[in-house]
Amino acid sequence: MRTKGKANPIDEHVGKRLRQKRDLVGLSQERLAESVGVTFQQIQKYENGLNRISASRLYEFAQILKVPVSFFFDTIEKAKNENALQGMSDNAQAPFEGPNTEPEALDSKEAKELMRYYFSLNDPELRKNLLKFVKSMADNLKDQENPQ
Repeated sequence: MRTKGKANPIDEHVGKRLRQKRDLVGLSQERLAESVGVTFQQIQKYENGLNRISASRLYEFAQILKVPVSFFFDTIEKAKNENALQGMSDNAQAPFEGPNTEPEALDSKEAKELMRYYFSLNDPELRKNLLKFVKSMADNLKDQENPQ
């Protein structure tokens, strides 16, 4: 059921996945819009879930972003389960956050840029070694900040 002025949760999810992948490959809303013949404002509406993306348009996005169409839906069950669990407590609770994370950290420009460069490395072994290096740096800094 759709409420006036409220985006459909599935449309929001698909739009969020579109934004994530577009950002990851470093494609602006303007360039994506040009590629499919719409305005960048239309891309904004798609990404916010305010306008539904037709099947043919979703197929075009998948081709441009080099992902299968299923990419836009493959985490939807997890998102639905997370939304279903919200509001089940009698008391207000803080959201779970991992060590040293900020809620918006993965949406930051810096994180997206880091991910874009990381995935631009074609050699899986090189990516693996880079990840080990970054983990090692983080652990060393953590140890320096919290000496025992």
